[in-house]
Amino acid sequence: MTAATVLAATAGGVAALGVTDLAQAWSTVGRPPAPRRLAVALLARAGRGLGARAPRDLVARLEVAGVDVPPGDVMAVKAGAALVALLATLPLAADLPGRLGPPGCALASAGAFLAPDVWLRRRARERRLAVEAELPDVLDLLRVAVAAGLSAGRALAEVGRRHPGTLAAELHRVAHGVALGVPAADALARLERRCPAAGIASLTATLQRASRHGAPLAPALEAQAAEARSRSARAHAERAARAAPQVQLVVALLLVPSVLLLVAAALIPT
Repeated sequence: MTAATVLAATAGGVAALGVTDLAQAWSTVGRPPAPRRLAVALLARAGRGLGARAPRDLVARLEVAGVDVPPGDVMAVKAGAALVALLATLPLAADLPGRLGPPGCALASAGAFLAPDVWLRRRARERRLAVEAELPDVLDLLRVAVAAGLSAGRALAEVGRRHPGTLAAELHRVAHGVALGVPAADALARLERRCPAAGIASLTATLQRASRHGAPLAPALEAQAAEARSRSARAHAERAARAAPQVQLVVALLLVPSVLLLVAAALIPT
């Protein structure tokens, strides 16, 4: 390998790792560091000229992942990352055996292009699990706030301001939007789109009934909190049940043979 090939391989690896790092920068609280902003801007500038069109479901996937970035910017960064990965791996094509050079460059470019999609799916799953874990406590806090005499909007704002979790931040977003004039139905519908977790649909339906018909919130929130805790307990029990065969497999394949070997080693001298 020549020095240019080594440098190209290093650049290709850095480009592949950088795509995931740049995707994480989109969800960073506040403004990301200046190098990240510069790198994102350069990739987006390089990708806008390619004219990549955003798929129809990209907006929904961004909402589920909690990433507040325009779809056009996401596609520009993806196209720019693919272009950078392709240019960085082109010098490696000559060193690959046979005709593997062009397919290898294409795979590297495709991997850089699809890396943000993989990150979005992973982040959406992490957010869903976090929301389901936080739901019982948030419902209890809402019930206490409503029982103390706060309105539904004020209770959402206070819980969102005081609780550090993901669901509380989304509730604060709902309260802030309603305070700015967004219809409550639209704000709650967006909450349901951004947090497609178990129990969120029941919560939004309860808040809508309270907003339209003045239905009492505290009893419904208490019942939903109990149901959320029961659902969480069932999920833990299911995970424990799935883990039991795996533990037995480890015992059968590793521990039992090791004990037999020890016994055999003790019996061999006799």
